[in-house]
Amino acid sequence: MERYLLHFKNEKYLPQNCRELAYKARDLASDMVGVSIRLARVATKFIEFDVAAEKEDLDLLVEKLSPIGDIDNIRHVVEEHLDKEKGITDGIFYFNNERFWECHEAFEGVWNQCYGREKELVQGLILVAVAFAHEQENEESIGIGMLQRSLDKLDTSPSVYHSIDVDRIRKNVVDMQQANKLTRFEI
Repeated sequence: MERYLLHFKNEKYLPQNCRELAYKARDLASDMVGVSIRLARVATKFIEFDVAAEKEDLDLLVEKLSPIGDIDNIRHVVEEHLDKEKGITDGIFYFNNERFWECHEAFEGVWNQCYGREKELVQGLILVAVAFAHEQENEESIGIGMLQRSLDKLDTSPSVYHSIDVDRIRKNVVDMQQANKLTRFEI
């Protein structure tokens, strides 16, 4: 089996609905042997299902899940070895489009190519993305708990990393800690 992220358009669901959506998706696909729906994450514009399936089963799976919403995209999850610049560009894109799990993966590829303070900074970005991925799974308290770890990693970082305003991220993290609430933003 292969791993895929299925993104369905979202018009009404909130992170609080993630378990309900996962159960509904599992029920809708219950007759598909060899298909596993691991979890659901809910973003503003899409619902992300993390699934394991054979490639030839994807069209039928998407059809079975269509009562949940219209398909937006499908991403085959494979370990990619991107150059650093492409990983940063992809990480920014995924973060800004609330695809936080994919952002985490893209920046992890960057992190593997870094050393010293740069490695710490990228790990801080990863932790912010993971905090939001938890929020999409209705685990906001876990995400809030990760904020201090991200701040510790970003603490001595330069103000800007490529086109990312690190000072603004630090401020947003502090504001979210004080409010005890994750508030999505773009980087």
